[in-house]
Amino acid sequence: MSIIHAIATPHAPAALGPYSQAIRQGDLLWCSGQLGLDPVTGALREGVVAQTEQALVNLESVCRAAGTELIRAVKVSVFLADMADFPTMNEVYQRHFQSPFPARSTIQAAALPKGGRVEIDAVVVV
Repeated sequence: MSIIHAIATPHAPAALGPYSQAIRQGDLLWCSGQLGLDPVTGALREGVVAQTEQALVNLESVCRAAGTELIRAVKVSVFLADMADFPTMNEVYQRHFQSPFPARSTIQAAALPKGGRVEIDAVVVV
């Protein structure tokens, strides 16, 4: 059985509760959901475009801390406060990945932490 390692970086927002930014087990990195929070100020970015961009930048920072890159994601989950934001989120999202794109689920959540519009998590190959 592989040992698990918690991943933490100051280049992404600290966890808002009792969880790790990511857990590495073997060749897989399980990244916790990232909101569009600025890691320096802790402030939520304005609007779905800025929040999607920041959430993906935060995920990339967590991946780099584990020695990998977000483009190596095999599964991504996107949580939206409003499914009407799907096309806008998708435009930003596609700039951060390349074919073959990771498997993905996108759902509307009743509410997201801190009033966020989008939260994104990922499973990434290390």
